[in-house]
Amino acid sequence: MRLFVALDLTDAVRAAIAELLARLKPTTGAVRWVRPDVLHLTVKFIGHLGEEKLPALREALARVGTSEPVELEFHGVGFFPNPRSPRVFWVGVRGNDALFDLAGQIEAALEPLGIARERRAYAPHLTLGRFKSGPGRRVDSRQLTRLQEKIAALPSTDFGHVRCEEFFLYQSKLSPGGAKYSKLERFGFIRAEN
Repeated sequence: MRLFVALDLTDAVRAAIAELLARLKPTTGAVRWVRPDVLHLTVKFIGHLGEEKLPALREALARVGTSEPVELEFHGVGFFPNPRSPRVFWVGVRGNDALFDLAGQIEAALEPLGIARERRAYAPHLTLGRFKSGPGRRVDSRQLTRLQEKIAALPSTDFGHVRCEEFFLYQSKLSPGGAKYSKLERFGFIRAEN
């Protein structure tokens, strides 16, 4: 099973991002766009895990908790690794301390199960599209310029706010038409302080 842990978005944030995508999609065919209805904020990509490990995984995730909700602001857009040779187009995410506490606790809870910690610090973002490139294939500079011009002309890059008190364990199934996500379990993470 291919698994990850994520926070959900509100319908209002999805709608704001859907509007952004509707503006940008016509400018380039060089991007495989993510459908707004499947957007989520990944907190931890687990990868492939045998089904027999699911009970231990669920038990570990059930112990994760923070004393306050995660507050997220979706603002700004950008490219990984950079605007000149992009592979990913994203929306920025600003989170409160509870987001980073949650991400750290999930890392710590999963490590004893043999799930490696991330080498890099957690950098929250929403992936909106991946550039169609590969060995010997570069992004068309004219299409990239048109996309960047359209982005520069946007009236706003504020997409809303989300307050989270739960996270989800998702399964991802890859297919030629894109990944299909299924929620396997919900975890409330707010813990009362003693």
